[in-house]
Amino acid sequence: MSNRNTLWAAVFVDEMARAGLRAVCFAPGSRHTPLVLAFARHEAITVYPHLDERSAAFFALGLALADGEPVALVSTSGTAGANFFPAIIEAHQSRVPLIVLTADRPHELRHSGANQTIDQVKLYGDYALWAVDAALPEADPPPAALRNLRTLAARAMAVAGGPRRGVVHINFPFRKPLEPTPVPGDVTTVPAEARAREDGAPYTRFSAGSLRPDRQAVDRLAGQIMAHERGLIVCGPRCPGEPFPELARTLARVVGYPLLADPLSGVRFGGEDTLGGYDSFLGRTEGPADRPEVVIRFGNVPTSKALNAYLDRAALSHYVHVSGDGVWADDSHRISDFVHADEKLLCRELLARECPERSSDWRGRFQALEAATWQAMDSVLADKPYFDGAVLADVVELIPPESTLFVGNSLPVRHLDQFGRPGGKRIHAFANRGASGIDGNTSAALGAGAAHPERPLVLVTGDITFYHDMNGLLAVQRCDIPITIVLLNNDGGGIFYRLPIRDHDPEFTDYFVAPHGLDFSHAARLYGLDYVRADDRESFRQAFRERVGGRTSCIIEVHTDARQDAQRREAALAAVNEHIARHGIT
Repeated sequence: MSNRNTLWAAVFVDEMARAGLRAVCFAPGSRHTPLVLAFARHEAITVYPHLDERSAAFFALGLALADGEPVALVSTSGTAGANFFPAIIEAHQSRVPLIVLTADRPHELRHSGANQTIDQVKLYGDYALWAVDAALPEADPPPAALRNLRTLAARAMAVAGGPRRGVVHINFPFRKPLEPTPVPGDVTTVPAEARAREDGAPYTRFSAGSLRPDRQAVDRLAGQIMAHERGLIVCGPRCPGEPFPELARTLARVVGYPLLADPLSGVRFGGEDTLGGYDSFLGRTEGPADRPEVVIRFGNVPTSKALNAYLDRAALSHYVHVSGDGVWADDSHRISDFVHADEKLLCRELLARECPERSSDWRGRFQALEAATWQAMDSVLADKPYFDGAVLADVVELIPPESTLFVGNSLPVRHLDQFGRPGGKRIHAFANRGASGIDGNTSAALGAGAAHPERPLVLVTGDITFYHDMNGLLAVQRCDIPITIVLLNNDGGGIFYRLPIRDHDPEFTDYFVAPHGLDFSHAARLYGLDYVRADDRESFRQAFRERVGGRTSCIIEVHTDARQDAQRREAALAAVNEHIARHGIT
């Protein structure tokens, strides 16, 4: 150790590693030098370097989203940490574990007019689960001060990765020298009373058991299931990982309820008897003639507007939301029973109960609607010209098993919901749906790819979303993350064609669609990526097959017409509705 700052940072970072931290992201700066050097020199932690803070933050978000473990994010002082804010909001809303470490000026420079000095204490407000203004490093710290660094690191990991996952913010003030320069009088060894555990264990271990479902809640839910044949199981975004998907599918089969799975739930892709066509067959109809009597929902609010409207119209007496972290997610305020319990344990409890044999009529109607939807969709997708929804259908069909698929907000995630057919092929699908912003999507996708480098990585993004985060492409080469980017270019904000403002030109075209006329082949060339333009189905499918899963990164750009895309989606809904009516499915 060279001085008080390097000692301070080394003790904290080592304890973070002992508590399980394995990855950190940061961009260049000065005030965070002690932390950067401590992370860079720790063998147990992988460093993902970036040139700007916003890309670093969203990369860290994607990494934690796909891996499920806390990731550290470090910034220098001033506005650098403020550039983390959009990703922090998304992490908070999506319950993604991030540990944000902002370096700061010492206390005597705060509120003094000193350059690059802002108020960083509790900078992120309520978007951080826990915020700490750490102590200033001392020349001769008492053992308790160093032990505080160790417990601070352990507590940060425990809170960020706890039952209600999210953001922890620790603000570290440092005086110069920030570099590892010896300072006379600075103690640079750790006293015996503050040393790390000899066995390599964290200084403080945190453990938490699973939240078992309340017996009365299980009895009540089991009684509702037994009393009502017409029920649904709905899996929204961000459901638990393995073994929950198979437990949910098994529960649906046993109780005879259709399972409607959002593409971001982790349940739609990788198993049988999962329904995913509901956005189409509920988009123009009231659904089955009979309304459901019971709905059991896991995960966040579903992506599908049609499904949410259907559940709202049902005005259910028994609408159960099961939440392992206890976070409310019901924007229609229809929930009758909120069960704060481990979702996997609840499924097992219900599966252990006796269940009456069901007739297949109710579930069979939903399965018939599902089959009719995809039969009609096959004809729609085969029609020309090619459109953006068909691209998502082709990606789901052609992507290799066990791939990571990240979809941008606005239209791509909605198209994945409507056109992403369920199947036995497992796809790990992600999107930033907490706050649903279009910023940082490319960086988040690359972070998700870094979490599992053995999996092929595909990003499907719109042109405006891609434009917002083109600087994130630097991480492709800098962090060695191969990616296939499917860029849907409709020359502006195509999603606005779904809103009534579309009837008010010229303002609609000028200020909402806002055509840009950009040629993104230049972005591919700038960042060293291959580039292919594929505007029809045959050329896209060929280009995607050839590129996906390879070690060379590529942008496959598909030009479509936004107005025509919106019309094709409407035609798809009409075709599904007509097919259902023709076959007399009610």
